[in-house]
Amino acid sequence: MKIPFTKAHGAKNDFLLTWKADLPPIENLNQLAIEICHRNTGVGADGWLLVSEAEQGCDIRIRLFNPDGGEVEMSGNGTRCAAAWAIENGRANAPEVKILTGAGPKSMRLIEQHGEKFMFLMDMGEPKVNDGDLYTRLALISGEVDCAILDVGNPQCAVFVKNFDLDWVQIGAEIEHHPCFPRRTNVSFVKVVDENTIDVRFFERGVGVTNSSGTGSTGAMAASVLRGFVKSPVSVRTPAGDLNLSWENTIYLLGPAEITVRGEFLVEEQ
Repeated sequence: MKIPFTKAHGAKNDFLLTWKADLPPIENLNQLAIEICHRNTGVGADGWLLVSEAEQGCDIRIRLFNPDGGEVEMSGNGTRCAAAWAIENGRANAPEVKILTGAGPKSMRLIEQHGEKFMFLMDMGEPKVNDGDLYTRLALISGEVDCAILDVGNPQCAVFVKNFDLDWVQIGAEIEHHPCFPRRTNVSFVKVVDENTIDVRFFERGVGVTNSSGTGSTGAMAASVLRGFVKSPVSVRTPAGDLNLSWENTIYLLGPAEITVRGEFLVEEQ
């Protein structure tokens, strides 16, 4: 059985995209996501996006599956990759692109395009923070951490650190599965550099360590602004380079998307 895909990445956060109408009959999409995203035996990616026809006034609809097989609300970087895919395949007319995600419609504007490389300004929406969650002391096996809990279309836990010398990968894995988060959570580790810059590392729910994260950067930026550590605009330093965000009634993220591979993934008949 052949599964057609396009591979793209947004700041080295990579995704596979498949047009639903081209997908053979598959009973278990969750298992397929595990197989196709596997770094050794599959194509390898931080997520699989199943793309379908427009709904609710959007150009396309996407469903996001993580490498562990779980279906989640959205990815900022992944949604930009879907926008690039939609433009290239004639499913959206640039510069405005609107995509229906599991977190609702998301809009973005194409700023520039050079071949397979795209730059979008994406409306990430308003963060949601419950009373008391902005200043949280989370008890872990290794001790307490200072964090902010919020929602930016998916659950986020922003942990404030002085540096990255701590075992943040192990801490991220523990926080992801902490009883405080019944749906699990994405985790960002935030170091404040100056009033317009933060340095961030990411441990994403169902994925693990990623080079960058659109929603993770949004959550880290929002938490830093709300705590008074920084002010808009904010440059978010990631291992994949900088993502630039501004907060003007809504949070806007300026970030890239690049299409890199097209092919077919071979799986056994179900």
